[in-house]
Order: sequence, then C-alpha cells, then structure tokens
Amino acid sequence: MSRLPVLSTKDAGPFAKLVYRIARRRYGAIPEPFAVTAHHTGLLAATAIHELAVEKASRTLPVNVREIAVYRVAVRLGCSWCVDFGTMLQKHDGLDIERLKHIDDYATSPHFSRQERLAIAYADAMTATPATVTDEQVAELEREFGRKGVLELTYQIALENQRSRINSALGITDQGFTSGAACRVPLPGLA
Repeated sequence: MSRLPVLSTKDAGPFAKLVYRIARRRYGAIPEPFAVTAHHTGLLAATAIHELAVEKASRTLPVNVREIAVYRVAVRLGCSWCVDFGTMLQKHDGLDIERLKHIDDYATSPHFSRQERLAIAYADAMTATPATVTDEQVAELEREFGRKGVLELTYQIALENQRSRINSALGITDQGFTSGAACRVPLPGLA
C-alpha cells in the first residue's frame, strides 16, 4: 500500500475520472501512480500531458533500446512498480521479457545487442549518484544513434529516474501488470 492513498473513482473530479477511464481502457487498470497523483489535479494533468508528449516524440531510437534502458533504471533504483509496468510494456512491444532475468549480466550476456549494452551502460552511468557519464560514452552513443538518439535516450533515462524516485518515495509498489494478479492487460490487437 502506498504512503498516500489512491483517489477512488467516486472521489475523483471530472478530469481524474477521464484519465482513469482512458488508463483502464489502455492498461486494463488504473496505474497506481495516476491514482495517487490524482489528489493534485494540476500535477495529474501535467504528468498525463508530458507522458503522452514524450511517448509521441520518442521515435528515433529502436523501441528495444529505449525500453531496456528505462527498465535498467527501474531495476537499479529498485522501483518494483516500474519494473512490473515496464515488463508489461516490453511484452506488448513484442520484446523478449525472459532476457530481463539477465539484465545484471548485460555486458557479457548474449541476450543483449551491442546497442542495448551501450544504452544500459549509459542508464547505469546516468543513474549513479553522482552521475558517471563520460565524454567518450556520449561520443560513442552519438556515433551509434546520432544526436537526436542521444537526446532521446538521455531524456528517457532521466524521466525514468524521476518516475522511479517518485514511486519509491511514495511507497508505490508493483501492481501485477505482468502477473495478472491486479489486472489482465490484453496484448494489443486482442482486445
């Protein structure tokens, strides 16, 4: 249970109810971070708009590279909600989620491509406190993904740091998106 209660549908205002309805349709359940943030309508609106804009703008990197970097941040920061939700998103993107068991051995594991290894190492360097990103690392990422790709990867990693830290601070834990315990999210095209 989170440190702040979720805002029930009956107690939610019109905007939160709209967000809940869209989330339920899209994910099969209301993500708990939304239901906690709904206590502050302005931040719920800002979060929803921001997340949709970032999703729409993030088209430079291959989806597997973006998702594995975001997943790595969640693992490093111990955000079980983000790990759960991120696994579900990767499954829906058709990615191999069994390989996620090998994330800690990414540098030598055959389950990860060179591009994914670069992105995971960058996620580790950005998530470290203090950050340990090097000029050489960014130069190699630019050669691999171009400037737009580096910016997209950096933004996605920073955003997941924010999400994971908010969820951890508020005690928001996994919701069962991958196990089906909390909700059963249909694969795209099957709903």
